[in-house]
Amino acid sequence: MAAVHVPVLRDRVVAWLAPTAPGLLVDVTVGLGGHAAALLEAAPGLRLVGLDRDPEAIEHARQRLQPFSDRVRLIQGAFADLPAVLHSLGSPPVAAVLADLGCSSLQLDSPERGFSFSRSGPLDMRMSLAGPTAGDLVNEAAEDELVRVLREYGDERRARRVARAIVDARRRRPIRTTDELAHVVAGAVGGGGGHRIHPATRTFQALRIAVNDELGQLERLVGPAVRALQPEGRIAVISFHSLEDRIVKHSLRRLAGGCVCPPEAPACTCRPERLIEILTRRAERPAADEIAANPRARSARLRVARRIGAET
Repeated sequence: MAAVHVPVLRDRVVAWLAPTAPGLLVDVTVGLGGHAAALLEAAPGLRLVGLDRDPEAIEHARQRLQPFSDRVRLIQGAFADLPAVLHSLGSPPVAAVLADLGCSSLQLDSPERGFSFSRSGPLDMRMSLAGPTAGDLVNEAAEDELVRVLREYGDERRARRVARAIVDARRRRPIRTTDELAHVVAGAVGGGGGHRIHPATRTFQALRIAVNDELGQLERLVGPAVRALQPEGRIAVISFHSLEDRIVKHSLRRLAGGCVCPPEAPACTCRPERLIEILTRRAERPAADEIAANPRARSARLRVARRIGAET
């Protein structure tokens, strides 16, 4: 029997969210259902609405959450769809919102999904199994567009070199698989053993973010999620790279009443609205033993906030 997947920072998520008042938990990235199962077990008063863009994830979560089936509703959809989903359910008060960003183990470990350069598979990277693929972007985007994607979403310092290598390679023949792309990138930036990470890591991250509009989705999530919370309700977000964490950090600060006026402004004119109290002074990180058991957890960051005041 396969081992049960243990989600990143599970115990910390349970510690922060299980004490919320009985009510509705919305897991906007339900994935394999690991966090949801732990929370439903720890807090019998919670009911779950679980969202995920990936239809395969929805089916895995359905199996994992079968013992709690009378308290669970699973919906295929992106987390930016949260307002529409809640409206369709009659706009119920929400006790907690959880977002575990990035790829699931199911996606990373499935070569046919094309998320990982460590396994040969088609250049796909779509979380929803719909829309343009990473292969479409790699083989059709102009060089300047590839440079922008690699710089903005991958923080790739050698973006121009990588983009040019991709364009040169696809002139000879289309780049179809993950290992073909990884080989092109390694050839452009060097694939020696001195690299702390694989030379294609940033390229794959950038393409995945672009294909799935991950940062745009995140920017459209935090504000509506906070506004959906009932007083004392909590939101917890786990991010896996600095671009995500920066958006979460700044969004929560703004919703906690922080001024967002330009630094050069002589006085505050943005009239910040204080909707939340941030509960994590700094982002929480996995302990060493968790990282040893699950190396993919090493970059995880958890931020939590509590809704204050009346609902809006």
